[in-house]
Order: sequence, then structure tokens, then C-alpha cells
Amino acid sequence: MTTSDFDYDLPPELIAQTPHPDRDGCKMLVMKRENGSLQDRIFRDIYDYLKPGDLLVANETRVIPARLLGSKHETGGAAEVLLLRERFDVEPKTDASAVWEALVKPGRRLKPGAVVDFFASDADTDAKADAESEGKGKDTTPLMQAEILDWVEDAQKGERLVRLTTPLSSLDDALHQVGHTPLPPYIKNYQGDEELYQTVFSREEKSAAAPTAGLHFTPELIARLKEKGVGFETVHLEVGLDTFRVVDVEDPHEHQMHTEYYSVPQKTVDAILETKKHGGRVIAVGTTSVRSLESAWDKESNQLLARDRQTTDLFIFPGYEFKVVDALITNFHVPRSTLMMLVSAFSSRDNVMKAYRHAIKRKYRLLSFGDAMFLY
Repeated sequence: MTTSDFDYDLPPELIAQTPHPDRDGCKMLVMKRENGSLQDRIFRDIYDYLKPGDLLVANETRVIPARLLGSKHETGGAAEVLLLRERFDVEPKTDASAVWEALVKPGRRLKPGAVVDFFASDADTDAKADAESEGKGKDTTPLMQAEILDWVEDAQKGERLVRLTTPLSSLDDALHQVGHTPLPPYIKNYQGDEELYQTVFSREEKSAAAPTAGLHFTPELIARLKEKGVGFETVHLEVGLDTFRVVDVEDPHEHQMHTEYYSVPQKTVDAILETKKHGGRVIAVGTTSVRSLESAWDKESNQLLARDRQTTDLFIFPGYEFKVVDALITNFHVPRSTLMMLVSAFSSRDNVMKAYRHAIKRKYRLLSFGDAMFLY
């Protein structure tokens, strides 16, 4: 097995740049995982494939406004900070300060000791343009600052440790005033409602990217499924950007997965045990739910255990034996990614590549804002 085995030609015109007008009205490619047979459906047709006694398990995290556009304190030059994960172990978090791992631009110039200022006008480009055209410039007092503390130990992509501070009463309030939702880089110039990059069941803001398989659900669809007797429970995995990155080594065994925090509540564990007991299926909504559930499987006791903000670096690729998940709802993924490998492990590499060729031929919309797959 090589990374090239999970490569395919991704037509740029098929990369979805906007969400579907109706969350559950997008296309859905249905695949039987054992033989690779395919059906073209609409996502709301998932109702026809789920049975009373089945259980959906979705990742409930929200995306934080993690993309911060600002200016270097000393020179006023443009700078960007993309928050990845909070580091409670470096120093205690307060209402007005916290330490994060982050990606920064320009990386060569933002070294330890550098400070980036963030103003309200930086978060609203229209307001900024209006102010500059009127000769007003920007406010002189930043709503938030990021001080570069250090390079992240053993980082692969040049991450920094940054300390965020604000003169406001709440750092969370400052983040929401200056931050943007961090859409993937292949989504260009999206000007729509950023809430459409959140699932309707999302709760606590913890993720740097959306668990995109869940974007297709509406409150009405969830209600219909529950009325049918399908259960709905959640896990909590703080999605990091590394999940979506292309694997840049040819031997996947040499790829280093970054750790992510996850939780599996006892309520969800109990629902899964009850589902399995009565012959129902556990259907993971997205790869992050898969990784949470499979990470919570305890090898020593051979059972699923509740987890409370544990770390996982589980890397699932062909040959993996699934312990918890019986079916999978997912999107179409970037070539050569760990997600391509995970989906292939759930069926086979040949079946998945055949499905992708089918989707491309039929002009499915791909990646985060794109259409869905259901593997069962």
C-alpha cells in the first residue's frame, strides 16, 4: 500500500464553492461496502436506508472563528493567525488570555516576541474599505493581540505557540468580533452565511474545521428519523486541520497523525450497546465520529468505554478492523488524504476509487461543501 494508491484526478470545477441551497437536497452516492454496488440518490433519501433500531452518531462540535486577520504591531504589515488547538498545559486560561497552537503568515517574520494586533475593521473588509476611503483608518486600540511565544515542539508545518490577550471582558467575545470561520483553502471567496459551515446540532465551539458530513442534516430530517425509531447521539471531537491534509510521504505507515481531543459520553456508549444488543446498526456521521468511536474501544477489556476529553492519533487505513461502526455517512475527500484511506478501509480501495470515478462522471459536487456518500 502506497499513498499514490489513494490519488485521483480532482476536477477543480467540481470542488463545491458554496453549500447546497437545501442542506438535505444534495446528491448522495449510496455504496454497499461489501461489493461496491452504487445508487444515485438525494441525501434526504437516507430515510429509506435507515431502520428502526439503528443509531446515528454525530460529532457535535462547532467551528471556532479561528482565522484572524490582523497587522504586525511594529510595522503595520498584514499578518494572519489560524488557531489550531488550545494549550491548557502551557499556562492557565483566563477570561482575557489563552495560549493556542497556530499557523501564522508570514511565517518567516513572525518569530518569538512578535505581536499581531487585531481590530474590528480587520474582521469586516467592507467596513475597513469604507473607513479607508473616508480617511478614517482603523481604531487605534486593538480588540485582541497575539504574542508569538515559541515554535511548537516537533511541529511538521511550522506551527507557533501564541498567547491571545484582550482588553475586553471576554476573550470569546473578542474572537467573535475579529475572527472569521476558517473555510478550507480550496473554497475561494465565499461570501455567504458562515453558519452554513456549522451543523444544525453543533454545540460547543472547539473545532478548527467542520465535521462536514453532518452539514447535510436538517432539524426536520432528524425529527423524521427519530419518529421512525432511529436513535441520534453525539460524540465530541475537536477537529484539527491535519485531518484534511494530504499525506506527503509515499509510505502511509510513516505519516504522523497529530493528536485531537475527543469525548464519548456514557449516554452514547449506552445507546450503542443497546443498539448492538437488538441487532441495530451504529451509523457514524462523518470520519471524525468514526475516529472517536473506534478510539474509545478498549483493546484490553474488549469493550467500548466512555471518554472525557482524551487524546487520539488513531490512523485508520485498509486492514483496520472496525469494532464499533457498521455504516458511514461521509463527504468526498481530498486525494492522498488520511480520509481517503479511512473510507477505503471501511470498504476497499478498489470500491472507493470506482465510486469516486462514478461521482466525477456524474458531476457530483466534491469536498467540504459538496455532496455525500453513504456506505453500508
